[in-house]
Amino acid sequence: MSKTYLVTGGAGFIGSNFIHYLMERHQDILVVNVDKLTYAGNLENLKAVMDDARYAFVQADICDREAMARLFEQYTIDYVVNFAAESHVDRSITDPGVFVSTNVMGTLNLLDVAKCSWRIGEDNYREGVRFLQVSTDEVYGSLGPEGFFTETTPLDPHSPYSASKASADLLVKAYGDTYRMPVNITRCSNNYGPYQFPEKLIPLMINNCLNKQGLPVYGDGMQIRDWLYVEDHCKAIDLVLQKGTLGEVYNIGGHNEKPNIEIVESIIGYVSEKVDPAVNESLIQHVTDRKGHDRRYGIDPTKIREALGWEPETMFSEGIKKTIDWYLENRQWMEHVTSGSYQQYYRSMYADR
Repeated sequence: MSKTYLVTGGAGFIGSNFIHYLMERHQDILVVNVDKLTYAGNLENLKAVMDDARYAFVQADICDREAMARLFEQYTIDYVVNFAAESHVDRSITDPGVFVSTNVMGTLNLLDVAKCSWRIGEDNYREGVRFLQVSTDEVYGSLGPEGFFTETTPLDPHSPYSASKASADLLVKAYGDTYRMPVNITRCSNNYGPYQFPEKLIPLMINNCLNKQGLPVYGDGMQIRDWLYVEDHCKAIDLVLQKGTLGEVYNIGGHNEKPNIEIVESIIGYVSEKVDPAVNESLIQHVTDRKGHDRRYGIDPTKIREALGWEPETMFSEGIKKTIDWYLENRQWMEHVTSGSYQQYYRSMYADR
């Protein structure tokens, strides 16, 4: 049976990868991508599917209730996958209000529109519909040197970004508990892979290596993150949509814990070997640590493995090479992003339609 996916924030990093994943693996679907096209929304990420009859793009803000209601009137939405979010921690420290607006109020608006559209009676909804909130391990706060986040770990966010995501998660949970709405929440570790905006660690370091610019590393660089290849994350999300138990939270982790400085050193080594031997560790510049910087994240994905059979398939040693190779092969994409030209060209193509 044909399914219609409403993917919010689909022009961003994980959202665009998820759309590619869906369209490569499912034939009888319609993917409606709604994106506000802030600085992180790049339609060039989706040029390969732009003319596919199974894909539609709508420029809109999830905070705009009328625009969201029109989408549910125009399309028979089966799944909402909410990627739409302000996501850069540094930006949340300087302007937390934007994060509350999009991540909290936008999610609330989307939940309410979906509830009104899908509900066919008291605590009763159209068969097969589901709202999936894509969240982050940052809502759990920081770990010590041992242990892992599980789905029952108390929420303890430390930045305005993670606080806004935790707030959104609680709203999704509340709609499930109060209105019996069919919802799920997924919380992932740090994603990496193609199409990631170059303010994030891995693409920033790749780009700076290629341009022999300084590589800024917060503090001592020993902040530990669990790295998840984005395609593995997309597989997990699709599996939760198809088979997840309604109302449940699923942690999605990569079993790839690495300190930031090790990530930077591995990028230097690979770029030096593949592109320019002059790229070396002298480019590393230790800078003042970020305020409220969590020391370690680590996810325990036992629940999703035992319940749904998902496991990460890409070890970091393989994934980082695939990622660097993608950026080397797509330097024009990086140039369009860093120059800002991506904001005009593809948007104008849609505007002309």
